[in-house]
Amino acid sequence: MSGTTSIQGIGASPGIALGTACVIDARRVRTPKVKLAAHHIEPEVMRFNTAIALSDSQLEDLKTRVVGVGREGAEHALILEAHRLILHDPMFVNEVIRLIRERSCNAEWAVRQVSRLISARFRSLSDAYFRERRSDVEFVSDRVLRNLLGEVVDRDLELPAGAIVVAHDISPADAALLMQTTEVAAFVCGLGGETSHTAIIARSRAIPAIVGAGRAIEAIRNGDFIGVDATRGLVLLHPSEAQQEELRAGMRALVLKEEQALKSVDLAAVTRDGVRIALFGNIEFPEEIADLLAHGGEGVGLYRSEFLFLNRSEPPSEEDQFGAYRQILIAMGERQVTIRTLDLGGDKIPGKKPKREPNPALGLRAIRYCLKNREVFRVQLRALLRASVHGNLRVMFPLVSSISELREARAELEACRTQLSHQGVPVGKRFPIGIMMETPSAAWTADRLAQEADFFSIGTNDLIQYSMAIDRQNRDVAYLYRPLHLSILRSLESIVRSAKAAGIPVAMCGEMAGDQRLTIVLLALGIEELSMSAGQIPVVKQVIRRVSKADAVEVLAKAMAFSSAEEIERFLRVELTQRFGENSPMG
Repeated sequence: MSGTTSIQGIGASPGIALGTACVIDARRVRTPKVKLAAHHIEPEVMRFNTAIALSDSQLEDLKTRVVGVGREGAEHALILEAHRLILHDPMFVNEVIRLIRERSCNAEWAVRQVSRLISARFRSLSDAYFRERRSDVEFVSDRVLRNLLGEVVDRDLELPAGAIVVAHDISPADAALLMQTTEVAAFVCGLGGETSHTAIIARSRAIPAIVGAGRAIEAIRNGDFIGVDATRGLVLLHPSEAQQEELRAGMRALVLKEEQALKSVDLAAVTRDGVRIALFGNIEFPEEIADLLAHGGEGVGLYRSEFLFLNRSEPPSEEDQFGAYRQILIAMGERQVTIRTLDLGGDKIPGKKPKREPNPALGLRAIRYCLKNREVFRVQLRALLRASVHGNLRVMFPLVSSISELREARAELEACRTQLSHQGVPVGKRFPIGIMMETPSAAWTADRLAQEADFFSIGTNDLIQYSMAIDRQNRDVAYLYRPLHLSILRSLESIVRSAKAAGIPVAMCGEMAGDQRLTIVLLALGIEELSMSAGQIPVVKQVIRRVSKADAVEVLAKAMAFSSAEEIERFLRVELTQRFGENSPMG
């Protein structure tokens, strides 16, 4: 056995594991271009259509196999159904057929070209989750390619006990097969980010996962003994005895911390000096509500309505949207549900002609797109107004950068309310209207926005990226993504101060909200509501219950006396270790 090799990736689902590597070979299919004679073109189109039909049948079979396997099965079934929609999307199918006919080329080459084109459009999106969805297109096209070539597509995976799955990337189809076994100890992927399918699947099943480890994982062979510390994003190939014991000790500590955190599920998130913090959940699908409530979530702090718009040939109708919103509101009863209006760019709205932009992240997206395309916006607003009869609804507008946008959006909402009233359609009482604080311009005009918004919800993911002028998915500049940069802390201070002065609630639904290492900072800033993934709620609650607001304020004041993010992080690490000892949120 050779010495230990360390591989650094991104910790996407926390946890520690030791086990045998099970390497899934997912090499890409080679697709050389072949020039076809005229009389072979229509048979080639027929061959492509046959591969589409076969792929559809395979996905339907996989969906049937997993749909009954608990909540995770339902989620996988939704993903596989989305792949079927991509498979039949005219933008994919018609473009492949057009290339075959116009270029007189083989179907394999045409599929690869169209896949690259669509993936590039996803890659240009600013939202990390939707940028990762380019992998869905690649998984679907790879399935079609393998069927065209007559290769085996889906294979049952037999894993040894405690296996650590290592792969270039894991398709939802492979994940659906893997989820039928309980033997997976961890995932290690060369590709992907915190919002990739592998990351989402791992978090939903509390399995440690490291993604984005790059080509370094090619050093791992089937049967190698490896250690995974997803808290640090570290993979150890052939760990030493000392390293193994350190990982085992970490595993025991994490189990104990999780057991302690779950004891607080039914307790309120109240500090030692009596300050109450509301803990909510971020969701994409109604099926996540049961898990949210099981982890002590008090309501929905962010429902991403744009999921209704993805993987469709036409935008969802008013009835489609009304049904989805009503389902969530009824399921949550009297609990608060905050729904964010459409947060996509025009290149992702089904049925709309894509418009290429040089920088979509800074272009026509979110509230800007909705105010430019009023009918799309009005359909959603009418659905929300009708659904408001069925629960405790709040609505918020994303990417607001000026008070004019807020006024225009509110005016559209009231116009839709008036229209529905005249038509005799039941609508609920007036509900709170808030805005996502995720642009520097909003942060620095928060005092004015607070006069016309009913609440703020801080989206730290975009606020940090736009404030620091970085793309955190770009490995070359990702190191600049620092939530504790002094400029970010000052922006948060300004937003909270303005909200308090106006007497409106201030929430946070970005990734900072669910990071237990930052809970004491958010508490000190005065943020009253935190919204995160369900699994993060018990741990964040535990931190809140172990500190006082007064101590948190004192700690933050000392931290902000430093100038660099590194100094602030170092100070907080020392301070929290002194206060919490081995159970420090800093790990």
